[in-house]
Amino acid sequence: MFTGIDEVDWASLRHAYGSAEDVPGWLRALASADTAERATALDGMYGAVHHQGRVYDSTLACVPFLFALAAREELPDRGCLVELLVSIGEGGERSEQERGARAAVRAGAEAFAALAGDPDPAVRRAAAGALVRFLDQPARVLELLRRRLRAERDGCVLLALTEALGLFAHRYPAHAAGAVDLLTEYSASPYPPGLRLAALGRLALHAPGRLPADLVPTAVRLLKERSARRVRAQEPSGTDTLVGRIRRLRPSDEEGAVLLRTLHSALGDRVADRIALLNGQLTSPDPVDRCNAVWMSAGLFRGWRGEYAGPVRLLGAQLGADQDRLRDAAVSVLAELFALAAPAADDLHALVTARPDLWTHRWERCPPTLGGPLKALARTGDSRAVPALAQLLAGPAAPVGLGCEVAHLGRAAAPLAPALRHRLGRIPLASPAAARLAAPLLTAIRAVGDTDAVPELLRLLSGGPDGLGARDAVAGQVIETLEELGATAPASPLLRALLPTRHAAVAAGALWSADGDTTAVLPVLLRDVRHTDPGVRRRAAAQLGRLGPAARPALPELHRLARSGPVRERVPAACALWRVAGDPDPVRPVLRGAWAADPRTRVPVARCLTAMGPAAAPLRDLVTAELTRPRRHTARAGAYGSRDIRTDEELLRLCREVLAGL
Repeated sequence: MFTGIDEVDWASLRHAYGSAEDVPGWLRALASADTAERATALDGMYGAVHHQGRVYDSTLACVPFLFALAAREELPDRGCLVELLVSIGEGGERSEQERGARAAVRAGAEAFAALAGDPDPAVRRAAAGALVRFLDQPARVLELLRRRLRAERDGCVLLALTEALGLFAHRYPAHAAGAVDLLTEYSASPYPPGLRLAALGRLALHAPGRLPADLVPTAVRLLKERSARRVRAQEPSGTDTLVGRIRRLRPSDEEGAVLLRTLHSALGDRVADRIALLNGQLTSPDPVDRCNAVWMSAGLFRGWRGEYAGPVRLLGAQLGADQDRLRDAAVSVLAELFALAAPAADDLHALVTARPDLWTHRWERCPPTLGGPLKALARTGDSRAVPALAQLLAGPAAPVGLGCEVAHLGRAAAPLAPALRHRLGRIPLASPAAARLAAPLLTAIRAVGDTDAVPELLRLLSGGPDGLGARDAVAGQVIETLEELGATAPASPLLRALLPTRHAAVAAGALWSADGDTTAVLPVLLRDVRHTDPGVRRRAAAQLGRLGPAARPALPELHRLARSGPVRERVPAACALWRVAGDPDPVRPVLRGAWAADPRTRVPVARCLTAMGPAAAPLRDLVTAELTRPRRHTARAGAYGSRDIRTDEELLRLCREVLAGL
């Protein structure tokens, strides 16, 4: 196993943490009879030699010894070694080390053919995909997979072989027919439900034409059959190592999660089918299946548009489950949906009422945050959240960000206005935390429309501009709140003092709304629209648009901005052009180009189209096409976050307004 290991100059090689002189010890420990010693050695391999998927010169030097270890049938845990080899070989080709590691694993790929028939099922499972990835003999690989499928009896290995067939069909299109035939065969009776689900998922990815017409009912039935057969064996606790801890964090039915996730991904834009599949999962008698479904629903909601009232109601039904993990998962997903979670509001209210202990959540060594159930209920805009929020505001340790959630209730949160105002007035003006404490409260006061809070708002601007300190970070937000409340007149002296600062544009806009006099305002905005900072230019352009025809002296600069610069800067300039000059001809090409070039501009473009009314008619095709797209305009690979859903829903609302205005 270790022939030549002492001839390698390990001290001259490197891994993630420096010299690789400790690597021979890890390699030898991988052959140890002691479980903990092997696990610690595997930690070292993943944590240093193959740190976060990276490949070093020491990684390349380990490859022949890992192959030698994997071939020794008397050694335990060899499946982990095959997985490590696969990960090393798939490291990419960006660096010389990565290319060398890939070539080294590929050169030893004949070993995977033997390991595919190893007595250890974990080795066979890992070797199945390795065959397809590294043995460049497609006809032989397909025959090996066919033989293993006929001979295999282990359920987990059968699933790995099915996955390998899908990978084969993807990598070798010219030879895919044989793999698809096998997948079609194993997707039907008499094979076990888990294997059939796996085959259906791979067919959906690589040969959707071979799927049964009743795919969704079949998948739901197979899921329930699989759940009934699944043995709920308690997994051993394992060693207290990095790899051991990662394994314990996996879902309790990781295999089932992978099966259904594959099928969901393969269905892609068939949103109605995915909703039907999700509904079937969420009504499974098995709470583990339902928990898997809850987490899968998050990806569907974030990435795709659809009629989600049904699955959202089923998510709400999980809130009464005895299993904390299932309940917490459902709460987490519902809190991302904001208004889309309204069909689950009754269930959220029931949970909030029954469990006051969940109103707040405290992370270790952190201040309290608003608890998931109450947050999700408030985000739906349901006024039944008000009493619980009032109790928290009356307490000594209300969550700092509570105001941001109150804002979703709008005017329904009016009973909370005195408490919000009181907290805003108690913020120490000289505190370094003043902005952090004030920002959420300002958001809430603006949404509630509390005109009685004007003195507290003016207090936050006192001492400006030089004496604001930390409050400078929220000065713009204070001004916007005053303007929203129609209370800019009392703030005029403070606003004029802010005209030479970075808040000039928003202060100028507020002054104009107070008295309609452009004498002091227009020169400031003309200065800022020529500023070197793009953010300053964008804000100035937006405020110039509010002035309307009174801002005609700024037209040359607005035309220049609309024709050049980044697309996200051209849009506010074009919108301002429309509001100032009323001429749609120079505006429409900018809006059309921005819509196609950067999806992030679509919401502001749609707002502008709404304001243009019939003049937006030549751009009707943009909004009609958007309303027919199943994919959210914010969806992108790796994206995460509830804001994506809200932004997309806002775009759809605006598109409908544009069409109504036409």
